[in-house]
Amino acid sequence: MYNIRTLNNIAEKGLNRFSKHEFQVSDTIENPDGILLRSFDMHQMEIPESVKAIARAGAGTNNIPIDECSKRGIVVFNTPGANANAVKELVIAGLLMSSRNLPKGIAWTKALKDEEGNIDKLTEAGKKQFVGPEIQGKTLGVIGLGAIGVLVANVAQKLGMNVIGYDPYLSIDAAWSLSSHVNKASSLDELVSQSDYMTIHVPLNDATRNTFNKELFSKVKKGATLLNYARGELVETEAVIEALENGTLSYYVTDFPMRELIERDNVITTPHLGASTPESEENCAVMASAELIDFLKYGIIRNSVNFPNCEIPYNGKTRISITNKNVPNMIGSISSVFAKENINIDNMVNASKGMWAYNLIDTDNLGDKAEELMNELKNIDGVVSARIVFQNK
Repeated sequence: MYNIRTLNNIAEKGLNRFSKHEFQVSDTIENPDGILLRSFDMHQMEIPESVKAIARAGAGTNNIPIDECSKRGIVVFNTPGANANAVKELVIAGLLMSSRNLPKGIAWTKALKDEEGNIDKLTEAGKKQFVGPEIQGKTLGVIGLGAIGVLVANVAQKLGMNVIGYDPYLSIDAAWSLSSHVNKASSLDELVSQSDYMTIHVPLNDATRNTFNKELFSKVKKGATLLNYARGELVETEAVIEALENGTLSYYVTDFPMRELIERDNVITTPHLGASTPESEENCAVMASAELIDFLKYGIIRNSVNFPNCEIPYNGKTRISITNKNVPNMIGSISSVFAKENINIDNMVNASKGMWAYNLIDTDNLGDKAEELMNELKNIDGVVSARIVFQNK
């Protein structure tokens, strides 16, 4: 029986993936094997020693202490692409709202109830102040061509926009999905200098924080619109305020409210609605639940942010998983322990990601050597964690 602790309300469709005879799921479990969450901030939380994996029902994982988890061999999953359509639709809405001055027009129209005179005449007299350009024929720059960026780029192209994209880490899968009509910029400077509208879709980390700063805004095409539905910290606050005040930006559209921005006329702020659709919440919950199930039952890793993808079909034999530092001679050290105990390795897969590596090993029956073998594996210098995923009796 595996124990799963939830830290947020998780869509029932996802929770239903856990079979009741194999998993116990609750928000009160004290020593869980896995944790399932959405936006709960784990940085101040003491993570139980029993935890082997954490699954975030969403793409961003800045609410999880990734470094601490990696050092303890805890695999952290996210759900890339599960909420991509929901975010894409909101980006397109933001694009249209800003271009046609819709929020200002709506607010002005509502205020007419307090005005004297004929509403039709007042409307006709005042509507000219909300004239805004069509997006057809304009240039959209898409920064980050992952699951969301690709969808945004493809839809914008179908709406008649000229689309240019920039992503130095473009994956093969994303490249296959991207419309051939989307042009590739060779640099961020090139993209922002040509774009009438810009939308950013990259993860938040030390390298991407404040991507839009004073220096980059100095390269932006005058009067452009910037849309940020990824993370607020990707845009430096003081720099965007200056860009709005000096006319570099016509609009800043963001899903991340800030006190310094929410009252500005040329800022459109929504209350972090990117993934707030029933479909998105269900998709994320189903994907996160499946990741936990596959890892706990079979040791399979898909969509981890700190350890590599690693997968071999389960053949019914005893399976062992090992997390370790990505340093030389680890495979040899691990294999020598099995050889010492005269245990045959039937199948072995090793994969690495940055500083960390992961191994799946299928073996013959361990018999009474299981405890001794696992102690020896855990004592190898560089091994972070090791567990028997399944033992064939």
